[in-house]
Amino acid sequence: MDKPRIPQATSKRLPLYYRFLRKYSDAGVQRISSSELSESMKIDAATIRRDFSHFGALGRKGYGYDVDSLLQFFRQTLDQDEATNVALIGVGSLGKAFMKYNFQKIHNTKIVVAFDPKAPYEGEEMNDIPIYPPDRLEEKIQELGIEMVILTVPQRVAQELTDRLAETGVKGILNFTPIRLSVPPTIRIQSIDLSGELQTLIYLIKNDVKDSQIK
Repeated sequence: MDKPRIPQATSKRLPLYYRFLRKYSDAGVQRISSSELSESMKIDAATIRRDFSHFGALGRKGYGYDVDSLLQFFRQTLDQDEATNVALIGVGSLGKAFMKYNFQKIHNTKIVVAFDPKAPYEGEEMNDIPIYPPDRLEEKIQELGIEMVILTVPQRVAQELTDRLAETGVKGILNFTPIRLSVPPTIRIQSIDLSGELQTLIYLIKNDVKDSQIK
C-alpha cells in the first residue's frame, strides 16, 4: 500500500511537533489538545489538526491526543531511532559552527566526517571530527555510508561538488550556498539562503512600518 503524500509544509513542521511533544512528555503531561499545542507552538490549531490528519486518527474527539503515543508515532515517522551520519563539505566559519554544535540536541544525527581544501591528505581532527581534502570525497563517503551532506562552500564550486556527490549515492543535501543546484531525482535538496532570508525579513519589517503609518 502506498504511503500518503505529505505536503512539504507539513513535513517541515514534523520535527517541531516532535520537539514540543518531548517537552510535554518530560514534564509528565499525559494528554494534550490541539488548542494547547497551538498556544505553545504559535501554530494555528486548525493547521495542527490538518497536519495530523494526514497520518490518520492520531487523537480522539473530546479527549485530544495522548502525548506518549503521539511522541512515539513521530519518533518512528522521523526515524529518531535510526542513526544518520552526515558529511560536512566546507570548513569555513559556518562549517566550523556546525562542527562545534554537531546536532547535540538531535541524538540520532551526527557529523562524522568533513572536507576542506586546506586539510592534509592524511586528515586532521577538529571537535573529534576527521577532516580530509576534497580529493578523498568519494572514498570517504562510500566508506562511511554517508547519505546526507551539508554543503557550506563558495558558490563557484558548489555545482561541481554536487555533481560528484550525485555519483556517490548520497540521498540528501542541505545547501547553504546562494545558488540553485541541479540534482538528479534520486537526491533531495533543501536550500537555505541566509542572506535571502535576511532580506525577506527586512522587507517584511519595513512593510509592517508602512502599513502602520497608513492606518
